[in-house]
Amino acid sequence: MASPYLTLVALRMRSQTAYRGSFAIEVAASLGATASGFAELYVIFANVPVLGGLAFDAALLVFALGHIAFSLADLIVGHLDTLPNYLRAGTLDAFLLRPLPVLAQLVTADLSLRRLGRTAAGSVIAGVALARTGPGWSPASVGLVALTIVSGAAIFAALFVAAAAVQFWMVDGAEFTSSFVYGGSYAAQFPASVYTTPLRVLFTFVVPAAFTAYLPVLTLLGLPGPFPSWIGWCTPVAAAGAWAVALLGWRAGLRHYTGTGS
Repeated sequence: MASPYLTLVALRMRSQTAYRGSFAIEVAASLGATASGFAELYVIFANVPVLGGLAFDAALLVFALGHIAFSLADLIVGHLDTLPNYLRAGTLDAFLLRPLPVLAQLVTADLSLRRLGRTAAGSVIAGVALARTGPGWSPASVGLVALTIVSGAAIFAALFVAAAAVQFWMVDGAEFTSSFVYGGSYAAQFPASVYTTPLRVLFTFVVPAAFTAYLPVLTLLGLPGPFPSWIGWCTPVAAAGAWAVALLGWRAGLRHYTGTGS
């Protein structure tokens, strides 16, 4: 069953890497978001010694893990924010006629390998931050870092799907839904403790951005926080909840869609 999807992904990858010079330039250009985010964090710590109870190295680790998680989700499903184009042009009907799940077809319809630059840059920063913070390395801590990255990417992927689902009702609502997806990405790269209480609630329990980096880092480094230390292990639970909501919304959106001929 996975063979058609793997074939589509392989074709997308081959087409994007056919011109290696152009591909290298696109990858380098994608580093801009990483550089600007790091510069912002550096400027903040040039003026304050602690941000939200975290020193620079710990905050840098939060930034890196949040950045990696979002870049992986953006790489795989970020192109779902183009769904309004399919709806307006009526080309989504073609996906409905094929004997494959519509969401799986849309996910494999594109794959932006140029975004690997952001993932690589975030991984380098995470490596430096981990070396500087020096957590007590054990199978549990290694597992927590890996689990955080995978589950964090799953959370952001679910946000992309949920945002796409809303477009079935708000065809021109991409900017509104992007504020939650990209806003969640931005929020994930800073300690949640710096936000006001309403925003902390929003980015923890509604858009679970705090689970993608901040809460796991507190657990990893043994730092005090607003929740029990074990909550850093709950990122998979937050990812499962986000996907449950996203898939319910997606199914409801497809049932609501009536095609361009109606």
